Amino acid sequence: MTTLLIRRATAVVTMDAQRRELADGAVFIRDGVIEAVGSADEVPAEADEVVDARGLLVMPGLVNTHHHMTQSLTRAMGQDEELFGWLRTLYPIWARLTPEMVRVSTQTAMAELLLSGCTTSSDHMYLFPRGVSLDDSIEGAHEIGMRFHASRGSMSVGASRGGLPPDEVVEDETAILRETRDAIERWHDPGRYAMLRVVVAPCSPFSVSRDLMREAADLARSYRVSLHTHLAENDNDVAYTRDKFGCTPAEYVESLGWTGPDVWCAHAVKLDAPGIGLFARTGTGVAHCPCSNLRLASGIAPVRAMRDAGVPVGLGVDGSASNDAGHMLAEARMAMLLQRVASPRGPAAMGAREALEIATLGGARVLGRDDIGALAPGMAADLVAWPLDEVGLAGAQHDALAALLFGHVARPRHVWIQGRCVVRDGRLTTVDLPVLVERHNALARQLLKG
Repeated sequence: MTTLLIRRATAVVTMDAQRRELADGAVFIRDGVIEAVGSADEVPAEADEVVDARGLLVMPGLVNTHHHMTQSLTRAMGQDEELFGWLRTLYPIWARLTPEMVRVSTQTAMAELLLSGCTTSSDHMYLFPRGVSLDDSIEGAHEIGMRFHASRGSMSVGASRGGLPPDEVVEDETAILRETRDAIERWHDPGRYAMLRVVVAPCSPFSVSRDLMREAADLARSYRVSLHTHLAENDNDVAYTRDKFGCTPAEYVESLGWTGPDVWCAHAVKLDAPGIGLFARTGTGVAHCPCSNLRLASGIAPVRAMRDAGVPVGLGVDGSASNDAGHMLAEARMAMLLQRVASPRGPAAMGAREALEIATLGGARVLGRDDIGALAPGMAADLVAWPLDEVGLAGAQHDALAALLFGHVARPRHVWIQGRCVVRDGRLTTVDLPVLVERHNALARQLLKG
């Protein structure tokens, strides 16, 4: 039995059922699970490790619901392309990925996320060339210590059959289903506080068949794992679905059994009002990726309307080549600001605390978890401590939480996952970051050379 006490925090933002924000707060943790949250006299006074959190704001770890981590190898490419042109530029490059590239890029992307306060991330990996497997990203995640939802993606409809990707990057559908099943049986942990879960994730309407979508849903539900795909990302995406299948994107997934609380879709920028109603009625989730949507000029997702209707919404940084960053706090800030522009409610459309709720509890719900996203007894000890003495927060001590969302994009002082300190004093404790970045850059040069 090991215990950890984080005490004397300037503020503890719990995101619990009462949304308590505690001055001079404390969190007591036993064996990676939160046992008590409150003032100094409400938690045990001693522990195996005691952290003095004066001058720090402590909150739940942020939850990233959509990423393509290998894309950190190809940042700032296809700079002036929309989604389809951007993909056509990058597919041939990604076809040269190797197992080492996947492992190293996964760790690099996760390092960037950890240093932005993110403690849980999904990753949508859908290309498997040159012996690459989902194992490569899973092993990288295990070494760095991030809570991980590994999505076994796939593409099966190449250009010769009317799809977007070139034929050389698609897979046989029988092999896709077999390898997805193998990954679930080998890696998936359904238990509370699981560090690793596997997700079934055919890539998109323009890269897989209807048969694969149906069979993937059957497979996922036979193992009680989640389903994930891209949907309604931009106008061309919607036009493809209408032309190919004769329906809207929402009607398409509904016809295939791809709705329900075990399903979440990335982007949904162009989800129409009936689609929002469908997602709300069925509990189908959305990974909102504001920076990627702006980078590719896809549009602004109707998040205000989604949340008002009851659609589960989380945040995603998306790929490091379509964002081109992986900073979850910056993503939450952008989500908040965009809804103020897009909604007729103006500045009242979204505030800092709602943006934080989307980035924590919202992401947890989208991923189908009730053990992360808040600081409360019985929750996983995933916490972030932000320093409040930085120049970008000067003048905002009356509401430092709002300042973190409105202005200064901070770097956390400490990060704990399941009670383990993975960032201490602003530095990763599980990997040597300069060495990792050096190897990552060498592999990126190798990938671009072909």
